Amino acid sequence: MAKILITSGPTRQYLDPIRYLTNASSGLMGCGLAEAAIRLNHEVVIVSGPAEVDYPSQATVIPVVSTEEMLAAAIEVFASCDGLIGAAAPCDYRPRRIASQKIAKTGEPLALQLVETDDVVATLANEKKDRWVVGFALETQDVRLRALAKLERKCCDLMVSNHATAMRSQTNHVEVLSPDGTVLARLSGPKQEVGQGILAVIQSKLVEPRAKT
Repeated sequence: MAKILITSGPTRQYLDPIRYLTNASSGLMGCGLAEAAIRLNHEVVIVSGPAEVDYPSQATVIPVVSTEEMLAAAIEVFASCDGLIGAAAPCDYRPRRIASQKIAKTGEPLALQLVETDDVVATLANEKKDRWVVGFALETQDVRLRALAKLERKCCDLMVSNHATAMRSQTNHVEVLSPDGTVLARLSGPKQEVGQGILAVIQSKLVEPRAKT
C-alpha cells in the first residue's frame, strides 16, 4: 500500500475582494483517481481547490483556494507520501497587486499586470528524491508534443496528456506517456473509468517496482 497525494480542481487568484481569475476545472478527474487509488487499498490525501465534486469519504481532503495555498499544503503533505498525482489545474498567473477594495467601473479599459505562479508539480518533483510524480498536461494544440516537453521539464515519471475539452466534461480521452515518449495507455470514457486505467499504469510502472526494492 502506498500513500498518494492527489492535487485536484482549480485555484482562484483574487483581483480584489470580489473578483478572481480561475478556470473550468471541476475536480472530476481528481475524484476518479482518488476512487481508483482507494480501490487498490492506497491511502489518499487530496489537496483540492474549490471543486464541484464529493471526494471519497476514505480520503483525507485538504481544501485550498489559491495556487500558493495549494503549493504550501502539497509540500507539507508530500513529505510523508510515496507519490504525487498532479491532476489539479492551478492558475498559472496571479495579479501583481490585489486591490484591497472592489475595483470600480470607470468606463475606461482596465489594465492588469499578471505574474506567473509557482508550478506545483515541478516544485514537488524537484524535491521528490525516491518518490514518484505523475503530471497532467492539458493542452489545446500539439497535445502529445507539449505533454512530453512538460514531462521532461517538470522531472515527472509519467505524464497524462489530455485536451482542454476535458474541462467540465464527464468524460476524458488521455494518453499516459513515459519519459522515453512511449504511449503506455490510451484511455477514453467516463472520468471514473479513465482514473482506474491511469491508476493501473501507475500501479504497474511506479508502485509495484518500488515495493519490490
